[in-house]
Amino acid sequence: MHRHFILFKPYGYVSQFVSETKKKKVLGELYDFPEGTMAIGRLDEASEGLLLLTTDGKISEQVRSSSVEKEYYAQVDGLIPEEALRQLREGIEIRTEKELHQTRPCQVRKLEEAPALPERARNIRDARHGPTSWISLTLTEGKFRQVRKMTATVGFPTLRLVRARIGSMTVAGMAAGEVLEVESFALVAPVGDIASGG
Repeated sequence: MHRHFILFKPYGYVSQFVSETKKKKVLGELYDFPEGTMAIGRLDEASEGLLLLTTDGKISEQVRSSSVEKEYYAQVDGLIPEEALRQLREGIEIRTEKELHQTRPCQVRKLEEAPALPERARNIRDARHGPTSWISLTLTEGKFRQVRKMTATVGFPTLRLVRARIGSMTVAGMAAGEVLEVESFALVAPVGDIASGG
């Protein structure tokens, strides 16, 4: 029987179980996962939020497919205007590891207030450094550091990034570092009219 887990990955942890350096915090420090558990996709060390883990390698491809939405909350530097949101919705050119990539149209909206999230282990900064904005981005692709590259390209670098949802699974109500074992992943949520941004 395969086992499946959802994790609210905290800031400062890498999405792996073994690290080449003892300075890196790894997922095995958060929970006693069974042998053969793998993370599906990754969040970089500075990113937080929903990470799915499983002992079933066949599920990984389904989760990473373009039929499953991934929603991120990004706190960006400055007061982001509608024009920048429009550019993000329509798709922009970013540099990936090897080439330029045109992002797909996606859903982007400005959040009127900060989302209810656990405190981050390390503070972002305080109000003396200027205003920030929170936005929601819902993507159906996942290039390396894509959200950070997208917001930087339109002039509003990401200060905090949290993956809030994969399909219909969310981190709502979870504490940073919390792990829940589930019977299966409820992944397939209808992909909306992403080009409209709504």
